[in-house]
Amino acid sequence: MASGAAERNSGGADDGDAADGLAHALKLYHQAVLTPVSRIKAAIPEARAIAALGGPLVVNNLVQIGMQVTDTIMAGRLSATDLAAVAVGGAVLMPIWVFGLGVMMALTPTVAHLFGAGKHAEIGRWVRQGMWLALFITIPTVFALFNASTVFGWFDVDATVVPVSQGYLNAIAFGMPAAFVYLALRFFSEGTSYTRPMMYISMVALPLNIFGNWVFMYGGLGMPAMGAVGCGVATAIVMWAMLGMMAWVVQNRRHYKRFDALVRVERPDWRAQRELLWLGIPIGITIFMEGSLFGATALLMGRLGAEVVAGHQIAVNFASVMFMIPMGLSFAISVRIGQALGRGDALAARHSAKVGIALCAAIMVLSAVNMLLFRHEITSFYTQDAAVLAIASGLIMLAAVFQLSDGVQVAAAGVLRGYKDTRATMVITTIAYWAVGFPLAYWLGIHLGYGAMAIWVGLIAGLSTAAVLLYWRFHRLTYNTRHA
Repeated sequence: MASGAAERNSGGADDGDAADGLAHALKLYHQAVLTPVSRIKAAIPEARAIAALGGPLVVNNLVQIGMQVTDTIMAGRLSATDLAAVAVGGAVLMPIWVFGLGVMMALTPTVAHLFGAGKHAEIGRWVRQGMWLALFITIPTVFALFNASTVFGWFDVDATVVPVSQGYLNAIAFGMPAAFVYLALRFFSEGTSYTRPMMYISMVALPLNIFGNWVFMYGGLGMPAMGAVGCGVATAIVMWAMLGMMAWVVQNRRHYKRFDALVRVERPDWRAQRELLWLGIPIGITIFMEGSLFGATALLMGRLGAEVVAGHQIAVNFASVMFMIPMGLSFAISVRIGQALGRGDALAARHSAKVGIALCAAIMVLSAVNMLLFRHEITSFYTQDAAVLAIASGLIMLAAVFQLSDGVQVAAAGVLRGYKDTRATMVITTIAYWAVGFPLAYWLGIHLGYGAMAIWVGLIAGLSTAAVLLYWRFHRLTYNTRHA
């Protein structure tokens, strides 16, 4: 009897161990397979919403790059002086432009919060104040462009290039009021989840820009051939045309009627202007910090010879094109978060943020894989010079390394814009790019003499630091939401 009882107890223990083992296996399976699958399923609707909102902005970004490329190509077919004038003028224009662009981006989260809260009547007032802000920004911008020759003097720009480049910038200056007011209307439209008009307008602007270049640069339709200055004239005309098209859309499409954005003119509200500047200036500085990092890196490359500069330019150009995808999506992420916070749904805002960051990261991982697999095909599209090809192929491999960091940092910056947490973003990017990235690039590449690849290690370090710190900031900002 005792022996039978022992056997029964032993069998029961075995059955219990088996049951515990099965339960543990099921738990592991749930954690390893079912939970990730369920999370992916839950993320798909939000990913689709971000892609639908951001897709037109990606196209808009790519078309804007296309306009810069056509300006360069068409100037290069005229003369080396015209090409140099456009390049040097662009080097002065871009940092000024991206700072103003960043300041105007304050309208996106402002409008998105109001739209999410259903406060449609207030949106029109903020749009009108945004248009005033655009005109205020225009004043120092135009002054800086008209006096760019001072900057040219600091860098000892070739005396034959200076007057042509100054004329190019003078012409563009006349388009600046339209460009900034267009941004006010664009970011208003984005904040209300309507992004297709900007895509269509940019697709019209590209051929219009090419036609304008032909007329004013080359002397088409009997006009005097103005060279690089004509490129500036064409650009200014396109800026006014884009504003005209956007204003017509806002005035006539049903989507905008409820906001009454252009029904009247009102005086500047200085409290509103301070609020927009308080939100927008850090965004402008953030964008400027990243752009200036790449500009300064190009200057470091200039010490290493023409072939290195050419290889660097190829790698940066292609990486910049791929960057337009997460950058466009980052605007959509800001809108989704701003609207969710406006309607008081902090959990939905956090969900949008996590899905948006994951979406951008996944896209950039695919970009990195393509760069690694097709780096030789990519570089051969730009040049057939064997030395440049070798340098560019190596740098493309490093560009693949920072794709993930670049996607995460721009997505996380978009997340923080949606939360209106722009000052933290400014501090983080300043530290990442100018206390980590550039000093490391200079120390490794120039001081220690390891060259171009080492300079790009500094870029990777800066972008990776920004990605980690920006994501950490988002995590800390939403910690209480997560555990509510």
